[in-house]
Amino acid sequence: MSKRSDRTLNPAIGASTEFVPPSFESKLQEREFLKYRLAQAFRIFGHEGYNEGVAGHITLRDPVRPDCFWVNPFGLHFSLIQPSDLLLVDHDGKFQDESGPLRLLNRAAYMIHSAVHAARPDVICAAHTHSIYGRAFSTLGKELDIITQDSCAFYNDHVLYDRFGGVVLEEEEGKRIAECLESKKAAILQNHGLLVASPTIEATVHFYIALEKSCQVQLLADAAAKATGTVKIPLDEAAYTAQIVGSPRTGWFSGLPHFKALEAREGVSFEAGKSA
Repeated sequence: MSKRSDRTLNPAIGASTEFVPPSFESKLQEREFLKYRLAQAFRIFGHEGYNEGVAGHITLRDPVRPDCFWVNPFGLHFSLIQPSDLLLVDHDGKFQDESGPLRLLNRAAYMIHSAVHAARPDVICAAHTHSIYGRAFSTLGKELDIITQDSCAFYNDHVLYDRFGGVVLEEEEGKRIAECLESKKAAILQNHGLLVASPTIEATVHFYIALEKSCQVQLLADAAAKATGTVKIPLDEAAYTAQIVGSPRTGWFSGLPHFKALEAREGVSFEAGKSA
């Protein structure tokens, strides 16, 4: 590990106040905000082109009932999802009264995400889709090489789930994925796609996009450097950089611009549900 002052881990200069996630007067108020945020996350993924037919899901642990989670209805395009469409299900896959009208649950979403949420109390939001570069990279059967500053976010913080059992329709397969993930924030699911899990919706969105782009960069770099190979970042520098670019707080803050850009495109923000 590089011998540097901990103060150098703060990448901001001149910040007069600490940027922190919002606080709420009640769990019901928090639920309202998080549902709004989750629907935004789907629309961000839709804008990024991460939809593939009916595949893909993002889930949110409910702050009111932590034994339940919110998920997208099966068959509704990411770009169309609004808070009222979201489904609230328990860990047995049963719909709760708060669920939206389109009560179709993606069985694979339930099998993967219920296992992750049950195994990881720290995970508030988890995302899995069949994005193009993540899918392509997943066929290589290996973890990311740490070859850029951005990929350092995943240094010692992602795993390869090195088996493919078809569409995840069985409980045991979901449990195996959760066990493989352990305490890490991301998994490359071999021959399948990417999975990211974190303490905030914003961090999950940021790290999913970052992982997808890191897969893209490595595919490009490996193709360009076929004869010579790529230059890897030294492990001590990778570990140091990971503390800066890979922390949950950095993920939350780095995810905010995606939501601000969405609000600018749509002209609507949460604060009053009015034009931004």
